[in-house]
Amino acid sequence: MEARSGRQAGRKLDDATLARFAERMRAEKLPEIATRAFLRAARYVAEGGATLIRESEIEPVEELPELASIEGLAEAGRRAAARAVVIKLNGGLGTSMGLSKAKSLLPVRPGISFLDLIARQVLHLRARWSVDLPLVLMNSYRTRDDSLEALLVHPELEKQVPLDFLQHKVPRIDADTFRPVVWPEDPSLEWCPPGHGDLFIALASSGMLETLRSNGFRYAFVSNADNLGAVLDQRLLGWFAENGLPFAMEVARRTPADRKGGHLARRGGRLMLRETAQCAAEDAAAFQDVERHHFFNTNNLWLDLDALAEALARSPEGLPLPVICNEKRVSPADPKSPRCFQLETAIGSAIECFEDARAIVVPRERFAPVKTTSDLLVLWSDAYELSSDARIVARDPEANRARVVELDPRHYSQIADFEARFEDGAPSLRRCRRLTIRGDFHFGADVTIEGEVALVNDDAKPQVIPAETVLRG
Repeated sequence: MEARSGRQAGRKLDDATLARFAERMRAEKLPEIATRAFLRAARYVAEGGATLIRESEIEPVEELPELASIEGLAEAGRRAAARAVVIKLNGGLGTSMGLSKAKSLLPVRPGISFLDLIARQVLHLRARWSVDLPLVLMNSYRTRDDSLEALLVHPELEKQVPLDFLQHKVPRIDADTFRPVVWPEDPSLEWCPPGHGDLFIALASSGMLETLRSNGFRYAFVSNADNLGAVLDQRLLGWFAENGLPFAMEVARRTPADRKGGHLARRGGRLMLRETAQCAAEDAAAFQDVERHHFFNTNNLWLDLDALAEALARSPEGLPLPVICNEKRVSPADPKSPRCFQLETAIGSAIECFEDARAIVVPRERFAPVKTTSDLLVLWSDAYELSSDARIVARDPEANRARVVELDPRHYSQIADFEARFEDGAPSLRRCRRLTIRGDFHFGADVTIEGEVALVNDDAKPQVIPAETVLRG
């Protein structure tokens, strides 16, 4: 969706409108810090505050340290492990795949979900390092119950620290009146998530920040629940702790396939993040130039909880994160429904809020998100294997980076349809460079695909690929 800049320029929010937003949030029992943060963002956008970051305002980042250069800090990481916590951003629903529950409950292997794998990884590190490493989820209102129920099979996870805290929600704003959206047909559509930049104030308002600090935890590794490459790394923990950093970001080198995603830059001498929604149309060419802007944010982040507490004490409205203003229709199913604004912030943009924040280049294997059923098919296949330490590991990382899978969205984009077409398991993709499917195909067991294969079915009737078929192209 398009980000707006200055669309509401000159419109000053009156006290009555501000009070109406505040009343709605308090009626939902949202904490004061969330209310103050939202009102600040709403005032900023309404009065014409820029939500775009111009190319002329920033400078490219040329060089950064690499993970390979900090091998000697593994022992420091072991010493810091007793004060570390793993935080997973688990607020996302798999709505694009037809799910109405947490995306992390998708299966990555028969009977094993993303969340199962995350739990196993944490329990493995506990045993290996002999520490009580906590796992904490930032859930949304819609993901909390299902996710906590799924973790009941791992009762040993919860000790002195609760398993989760809640992300806030914020009112959607009518694009024409700049008042709260009212939609009696489905009141839930009057609200939206505030983006994962909400982590910082949600940690504080939930009491989780104080709970962690009072139990001696200081170093938080934060990542998306759907990124199976994001495992707490001892060397990175050692690097972060030994350097006394307040905030650090893991980045990877951009390739042409990453040209439309956000990138790292510098502004006023500090590292900063520019997301796609913050790019002006006239800057699109520079934004997508991977030779100019070399690095993207993996959303694997390191946070000093003491530094965060100090920053929030100085900023009672929350960290001054750049506001992203997204325009949508109130009802996704009704293209004629009113336009509305959703005000969001990105967690990675906090890199600009901390003096001496750093970034470090990591291998692409630490960034393995699953955004579509095409990604999920590769994950299910023999292109990956489950390691003894509960990681999903590419058998051939170089081949994995080059492999392209494109499934027909008419038949495969929804998880129920996808599973029905691969009910006997994913085909072998270890030697596949490209798989393109157009039309409806159902796959038998032990199908093998090698090289570059395109399957096209123009008929309404599905075609069946028989068991043990080998397709080469």
